[in-house]
Amino acid sequence: MNNTTATPLLRSKFFWVALLYFSEGFPLGIFFDIFPVWFRQQGVELRNIGLISLLGLAWTFKFLWAPAIDHYRQHRIWMAVVDVLMGTVMLAFAIAEGLPLWVWLGIAVFTVLSATNDIAIDGYTIELLDRDEMGLANGVRIGFYRVGMLGAGVILILSDVLGWGGAFACAGLLFVVCAAGCLAAPRERHAAAATGVSLRGELAAISRAPQTLALVLLFVLACVWLANRVTHWSASNSYFWLYAWGIAFTAFAALMLANAARRAPGADTQNDALHGPMFGALMDLLKRPGIMPVLAFILIFKLADASMGFMVKPFWVDSGFTATEIGLVSVNIGLGLSIAGGVAGGWYTDRKGIYRALWVLGLLQAVSNLGYALAAALIPPAAAGATLLFEHRAILYSASAIESFTGGLGTAAFLAFLMAIVDKQRAATEYALLSSVFALSRSFAGWASGFGAEAMGYSGYFLLTFFLAFPAYALLPWVKTMLVRSDAAHNPTTTEAT
Repeated sequence: MNNTTATPLLRSKFFWVALLYFSEGFPLGIFFDIFPVWFRQQGVELRNIGLISLLGLAWTFKFLWAPAIDHYRQHRIWMAVVDVLMGTVMLAFAIAEGLPLWVWLGIAVFTVLSATNDIAIDGYTIELLDRDEMGLANGVRIGFYRVGMLGAGVILILSDVLGWGGAFACAGLLFVVCAAGCLAAPRERHAAAATGVSLRGELAAISRAPQTLALVLLFVLACVWLANRVTHWSASNSYFWLYAWGIAFTAFAALMLANAARRAPGADTQNDALHGPMFGALMDLLKRPGIMPVLAFILIFKLADASMGFMVKPFWVDSGFTATEIGLVSVNIGLGLSIAGGVAGGWYTDRKGIYRALWVLGLLQAVSNLGYALAAALIPPAAAGATLLFEHRAILYSASAIESFTGGLGTAAFLAFLMAIVDKQRAATEYALLSSVFALSRSFAGWASGFGAEAMGYSGYFLLTFFLAFPAYALLPWVKTMLVRSDAAHNPTTTEAT
């Protein structure tokens, strides 16, 4: 695109961020909102519908093929191609009669394509934005990502009017429009970073470096562990982890013995391991000074928010609220407030700097949990057929509004931080890795929240989640140092953290 002749709207980076993140949120909405309804209306049993969630592992493991996208670059082409392919999957569903078995494969392909789209969009956006634009851009990003998910809701409504064939055809057409928009986006500013290191050379270098090899094998085992949390492979084989660790140890020992007669790896071998196309980004990331406290910060910064999230809807139900009220207030109005919070948080981040935004907006995000703790203390469990008091409604509506808005505030600052510390030449891979660390804590928090709420009651548990926010603050000195180093690398004239 020739930006010199474009209209002011098309020259705005925020316009393209909005368009791209709409196209990122739309397929996620299809996966979570449309596929389960489609399957249920075709008479599929609930336990089989639950298996769809296994296909969502693509979003968990997208960092495994993110290096390929960084290596070959051309993010706009990746986006456009996968959008067209997702549209093709939708058209295939549109002409399907009933629910043939190949639909499961189609959904699996769809999720891999969607995860690939996420990688390309995140990498492109990080390259597109300057440091002082990331806060507001993340506010726009949060908002239009959710608008994309709402777009899937419109497709769901169309299924009642046009039938599933017509609804999927509309979804396919929308994907084609998204592909055209991606191709029209400004070209990437950064040329491909050719290291000259082949995948074969990288793997050979790793096999000759004991510490690096051990790290890669642990990384692979961690991926197996994540998959096992969903697939429960170990439940059917009591020796599963014995076999997994045995294979990893055997591979390590065999490679070390094979290389025992060789010379110790020199500088070139180490360089190959750091700059290879598959694990290079991970190796380079872990070599940065102070990275372990920063990774711990990413893991726990939103722990308070994530720990409460899965218990909010059950609390509404147990308090006597109807599904309509929950959907209108907690979901729809909450969505609008989280978008507003994201925009406000982005504005604050750009003006006050990422470091200050993290601790100020993070604190506001944590304080909102006290609203739910108070609501749980004041609102008694609802008796069957009981009428809710006006003041109880007002308390919970207020708690919900504050939590949604402040959640957007904290998310805008947090995403700006992740974008700021990645290497723009490996933006897609590093961002995918860092966001996977965050997703790990979210999964753990959701799993543990049921036990906590059951043992302590809603009020006690919501109060506990407030205190879970503070361990991250002990890691802020390392965060500030990382921001300073990152800013110096991207802008050598800057000497202070923003």
